[in-house]
Amino acid sequence: MKHVDIKKMLSDADMVGTDVVVCGWVRTFRDSAQVAFLELSDGSSFQKLQVVIDKNALTVDGEATKLGASVAVKGTVVKAYRGEGNELNAKEVLLLGSCPADYPIQKKRTTLDFLRTIPHLRLRTNTFQAVFRVRSVAAQAIHRYFHENGYYYINAPLITASDCEGAGEMFRVTTLPWNADFKSAEEYFKNDFFGVKAGLSVSGQLEGEVAATALGKIYTFGPSFRAENSNTKRHLAEFWHVEPEVAFAELPDVIEIAEDMLKYLVNAVLTECPEEMKFFDSFMEKGLLEKLSHVANAEFAVCTYTEAISILEKENARFEFPVHWGSDLQSEHEKFLTEQVFKRPVFVTNYPKEIKSFYMKQNADGKTVAATDLLVPGIGEIIGGSEREADLTKLQAAMRARGMDESAYKQYLDLRRFGTVPHGGFGLGFERFVMYCTGIENIRDVTLFPRSVKNIM
Repeated sequence: MKHVDIKKMLSDADMVGTDVVVCGWVRTFRDSAQVAFLELSDGSSFQKLQVVIDKNALTVDGEATKLGASVAVKGTVVKAYRGEGNELNAKEVLLLGSCPADYPIQKKRTTLDFLRTIPHLRLRTNTFQAVFRVRSVAAQAIHRYFHENGYYYINAPLITASDCEGAGEMFRVTTLPWNADFKSAEEYFKNDFFGVKAGLSVSGQLEGEVAATALGKIYTFGPSFRAENSNTKRHLAEFWHVEPEVAFAELPDVIEIAEDMLKYLVNAVLTECPEEMKFFDSFMEKGLLEKLSHVANAEFAVCTYTEAISILEKENARFEFPVHWGSDLQSEHEKFLTEQVFKRPVFVTNYPKEIKSFYMKQNADGKTVAATDLLVPGIGEIIGGSEREADLTKLQAAMRARGMDESAYKQYLDLRRFGTVPHGGFGLGFERFVMYCTGIENIRDVTLFPRSVKNIM
């Protein structure tokens, strides 16, 4: 059906006086003796379209006025009677899809907890339409940032035989029946589709390093999968991952790129989604706009893990989880550093090697690795990255210390055999970034169909 998007019709002054067709879903209906008003949404804008119905000139099917019904309206564009923008004087209202009274999206029931039970319908609410418009803008900004800065977009495989993190949290990929009877695991995997144990990728990093050592600067942006038995507000079993990798980059370069990218993305969301961001600032997180503006304009701090621990140990009495050198930082520690100590985003660097991944460059002190986490006010860690270990001997030693099977990483090790170079990169959990920008507290509310423990609706 040829029609005009509501977003365009609302704002285009040149359309005043013309006849158009708009389509959408009924959000409200108000009736009076002479005139009735339909409010429509088609998802293209935060603002809704008011359709004015002259009841003396037009009779409308009652089904076309019910909440949730879909309609097509032909009419004349006029300047809005109140406020700015345009509205539509209806000449014809055509019912496209009726909606019964048990439509689940009712004002009295639309809590986020309830809406999570109907993910196929929740996008019709203001909150979720705004979330997914922001998510779309942020995704476009990611591609734009890297393209403008000379990176190549790489699609890493989703099925792999290598566990990037070495933590054993991969989902197994198999075609064998559940009751397959084999004498050993080796025989089982040999008879499977790939002939070896395969799983869903937890990260595109290893393949990204392959591409970076040929193309120089690359990024991957796609789904990752982690079979982590965690049911927190910050974890998903399937999430989207932004992962740049840069050849000839050392840890300071990684930090510079991460800061520049994050500021670019925040500015894009603030600039391109003003109505959505005002909504989130009013209803999701008071002070959100101020927080994001501060992030976009502040000079990020940098401190070592050892310095951070020294600061935190003095405040151990206030923490649920007291810290010591060698312990991982919890959310309460990250928030304290960003909100109380530095009052801005901070890169924490040079973590103990025991609490970081095998592929991170080992520092000269023999105790730490050239890793960094970017902590931001309000959420804590949002980016994790490192310089990668370029020395073959040191990389093999780190793998052996973790009991890893080197044969599964032959291609990765070959990168250190054939023209190895310093290189580094980082990962940004895309859903966590969207949470941060919208003030949404549960990660399940920023993805279309959340996948988590015991949940695959």
